[in-house]
Amino acid sequence: MRAWYNKHTIYFVKKPKILVILGPTATGKSNLAVHLAQQYNGEVISADSRQVYRDLDIATGKITRKEMGGIPHHLIDIVSPKKVFSVAEWKDLAEKAIGDIASRGKLPIICGGTGFYIQSIVDNLILPEVEPNPPLRKKLETKSTPQLFAFLKKMDPERADSIESKNPVRLVRAIEIATAIGKVPTRTETRGNIRYDFLQIGLTVPEQELKDKINDRILTRIQKGMIREVQKLHDRGLSWKRMYELGLEYRYISEFIKKNVSKKELVPTLHKEIWDYAKRQMTWFKRDKKIAWFHPSEVVKIEKEVEGFLKM
Repeated sequence: MRAWYNKHTIYFVKKPKILVILGPTATGKSNLAVHLAQQYNGEVISADSRQVYRDLDIATGKITRKEMGGIPHHLIDIVSPKKVFSVAEWKDLAEKAIGDIASRGKLPIICGGTGFYIQSIVDNLILPEVEPNPPLRKKLETKSTPQLFAFLKKMDPERADSIESKNPVRLVRAIEIATAIGKVPTRTETRGNIRYDFLQIGLTVPEQELKDKINDRILTRIQKGMIREVQKLHDRGLSWKRMYELGLEYRYISEFIKKNVSKKELVPTLHKEIWDYAKRQMTWFKRDKKIAWFHPSEVVKIEKEVEGFLKM
């Protein structure tokens, strides 16, 4: 509740409410977000750093038109995969989407697993305007990915804990920012978001259950044409280098297509890398004590939590 004054009266203005559905990969966030949007007159804002890209569909698990169930979704398919898209750009577009949805009397529902995106809104991160540093980038190009990660871990341990450790583009950018301002902004260096009230719902499952879900999802996506999708992207001009930067499925399927990873190695390799990514996601999210955690099956409990939040 915010207060503003005139000479004789104090007015209290209720802040718009925002629901956030987050958690590691393969926990059913998209399905829950659609269900809650249908229940509470909402629209979904994607907080996924790869689903912003057009044509990255099967490997990212991008929600289909049918799965959307008539619920409008924002910040999906908004940029070419050839372009590097920043958290600052996402935050700017997300704030515009929130304003638009709330202005129409609907509930904005942010849904995704990219922790840095979500934190940028919830904690209103003061994102640094750091220009590219060509001399530094040239120097870093000579370093291996493990060397870049080790360098970042020394400079900014918190950012290193959350970043995809095998993504050279993100590692270089994080080092660039840390070099310019000391480190990437953290939760303790924000101004806090005083414009909105947030409820963060986290989805979590036991370790073996999540490993099984990840394995099933890999096999299903291969069956749906994930390998063909990667080949098609390359045929249309997306470089192997850029595919490597996009990470996870795109990196290792590219290696498979180039015959650097065998058919026998592909699924176990993907499983290990995606599981490691899920663990990094949880490391990031567990720092935020404001998140209410549920198993994906606890829909009734989640609904009660949301209803209590909306009535406040």
